[in-house]
Amino acid sequence: MLRRLYQWVIKLAERPSAPWALAGVSFSESSFFPVPPDVMLVPMCLARPKLAWFYASICTLASVIGGLVGYAIGSLLYDSVGLFLIQLYGYGDKVDAFSQAYQRYGHWIILIKGLTPIPYKVVTITSGFAHYSLFWFFVLSVITRGLRFFMVAGLLYWVGPTARTFIEERLGLVTAALALAIVGGFLVSLYLL
Repeated sequence: MLRRLYQWVIKLAERPSAPWALAGVSFSESSFFPVPPDVMLVPMCLARPKLAWFYASICTLASVIGGLVGYAIGSLLYDSVGLFLIQLYGYGDKVDAFSQAYQRYGHWIILIKGLTPIPYKVVTITSGFAHYSLFWFFVLSVITRGLRFFMVAGLLYWVGPTARTFIEERLGLVTAALALAIVGGFLVSLYLL
């Protein structure tokens, strides 16, 4: 079943509509959706390595725009939508501490958390809630999200065929590692937040 799902994702990544789906996932992950765009970015880069930089650009642009929506949720709608989303992901009791940390370490929080599998929506919503500088939020989001997606795309561009062979031969191991990274990101963010 896992192999069929993998083949389906690879076929989906080859479709002309795949960049639009990638943009949608990247946008929504930065504001409310729990699944990181890597689940589409990786197969798309494996299916078409020559378009890896284009796909990383889509992820970056859509993620930053989605981050601005997340910021707006935190700034303008925190008491309704923002609080609901934060509590949905289990961070409700830690937002005040996170908001206070922004006063001292806002730049570093955005830069570090934007590179990790830690849910970026928590950063975007809390940035708005903490009334962190919108200008610096935007600049740091472009840097950190761009770096994150271009690193993945670059790695897959340079080792694409080797990576694809590795993934296809060890699909169960790779899937388990990806699941652990996502769950680990949530756990680390709960602990550090």
